Amino acid sequence: MQITVRKASDADRERVARAMLDSSRAGKKIGIFDLIFETDDDAQLMHRLSALAVTETKSYCHISNFLIASGAQKHAGVLCGYEPRIATHEIFSRALAELGIGPDYQERIATYLLVEPEIDRQTWVLDFMMVTPGCEPLPVFEALLKKSLLTARLKGYRKAQTMVEIGSVDTELLYEKLGFEVIDEKRSELYADQFGRPGIKRLQMTL
Repeated sequence: MQITVRKASDADRERVARAMLDSSRAGKKIGIFDLIFETDDDAQLMHRLSALAVTETKSYCHISNFLIASGAQKHAGVLCGYEPRIATHEIFSRALAELGIGPDYQERIATYLLVEPEIDRQTWVLDFMMVTPGCEPLPVFEALLKKSLLTARLKGYRKAQTMVEIGSVDTELLYEKLGFEVIDEKRSELYADQFGRPGIKRLQMTL
């Protein structure tokens, strides 16, 4: 199957929202957005995430950071790539404020913050990778990654990083097959109690 990749547009907001929701949960009962928006209702979360993707403030969740893959005339996958020196925590908070979410959301995600990797601001960061069920993951992700890293190189980046939860074996193997390697990890019993995973690994590749 030939894979084509393009930048996401406003018309893709539901696909982007679904990628954010599914990726954040990654097989768990709840994810970080369930806590931020204080609901585990999929319909409500899809609505809020669709809105987050098109806020005036361009957080790392903004649709302008996303790529869409297609193959055989069907949707194949999504990937987000962003610059952490621009898409900071402060910017994310400003985007949430546009949706009526106050700074107290950080209290609700306190256990996540315990294991959140420290991202070097001189790296390109990948997030919210999702491959449509029924599509072969490796070629879809490879096409998305190639396009994203081309943008990173053109912007002057020489490293790319991502993070996966400890225990997300398939996702970790997929990144490793395409040249990433684990550089560190953070664990927390509190995180494990809330999310059912020991913590988070950080992976990196040189561009």
